[in-house]
Formats: sequence, C-alpha cells, structure tokens
Amino acid sequence: MSWRPRPRSWAWATEVNRFTVIYDACVLYPAPLRDLLMRLALTDLYRARWSDQIHEEWINAVLRNRPDLSRAQLERTRSLMNAHVRDALVEGHQPLIPALELPDPDDRHVLAAAIQCGADLILTFNLDDFPEQALASYGLGACHPDPFLVDQLNLDAERVCMAMRQHRASLRNPPKTVEEVLTTLEGQGLSRFSQAVRHYAAEL
Repeated sequence: MSWRPRPRSWAWATEVNRFTVIYDACVLYPAPLRDLLMRLALTDLYRARWSDQIHEEWINAVLRNRPDLSRAQLERTRSLMNAHVRDALVEGHQPLIPALELPDPDDRHVLAAAIQCGADLILTFNLDDFPEQALASYGLGACHPDPFLVDQLNLDAERVCMAMRQHRASLRNPPKTVEEVLTTLEGQGLSRFSQAVRHYAAEL
C-alpha cells in the first residue's frame, strides 16, 4: 500500500485548504474506507489530522479482528500515513484531556487533539460520543463519513473521482470492478456516497 502526495458544508476554503478534519479511529478501520480517506487527504480538499493514540486504537481494533495481520504490517501503514499526509500528526494535546467532558471519557483524547490542532470537524461513525453541546464551545462539529463524502463530491467531483480511481487501482488481489468497490463502501455505511458517486462510474 502506498500513497503519493499531490502538490460550511464541510468545506472548500482556499487553494490550499485550511479546513481541518480529525479522523476518529473508527473511520480508519476497515481498510477500504481508510485507504479512500488517505487518498482524499492528499487532494488538498481539506487537511486531515490524527494522533498516535488514534493510531493505536485503530491498529488494536484491526489486530483483534484480523489475526492474519501482524503489528509490523499495520505499523508500516501508520508510518506511510504520517509520512505522506502533510502535518497530519497532532502532538502536545494530552494536558487538555483531564478538563474535557464527553459521554465516554476514553474519547476525550480525540477532542483534545481536535482542539490542539484547531480542527473544524471530527469525522466519526460514533456521533453519540461527540454531542453537539460538548463540541460547540470549541468551534467544532462532528460528522458521519457518509454525508461528509457526499459533501466532498459536491464540492469537487474531479478530485473525489481521482481519489476513487486511485483507490480502485490499488486493489489488485484480486482487481475490483467499480460496482464491487461501491458495494464494499456501501457495506461500510457509505450508502448515500456510493449512490451519488455511481453517477460518475465511467470516471472511476
């Protein structure tokens, strides 16, 4: 697996976009969504961020469910993510954690990382873990990946289709048709996005 860098809806701002999105661990596992989100992060549609603790959460989730994979393989993926996505790794946020309040205290590190890097959005499947009233005072929102990706498609279909092409091209064992790729994403909770991007099937 490799990614090559490329020199309010959730939104387009400038030529080099400053809209910043924290990826929660749950959107980084399973692998197809993670790969697509990495490729989107390289388009400059937005700035993607994460922390070492977020890495540990998704890696541990994979290892629990995929005994055929080794930690060394997943550490290589972590290294590729950190190397290829500009300024992605958030550091220095741990002192913020004790003062934060969320339904699950174990999620406070995600909010702390978002505050530390001035993020606009937490991308997560677990919206109940990041209630609006807990985020509003920090100028933050939380969004499910499905409407987020639909927004990106509406903002810049060319870049999203490019990311989708690269994602499909990376699937070589075995190769996947466009419909197979979209069916997989549907199964990962991206039904609206999969339906919307089908209109661009010839470009995928």
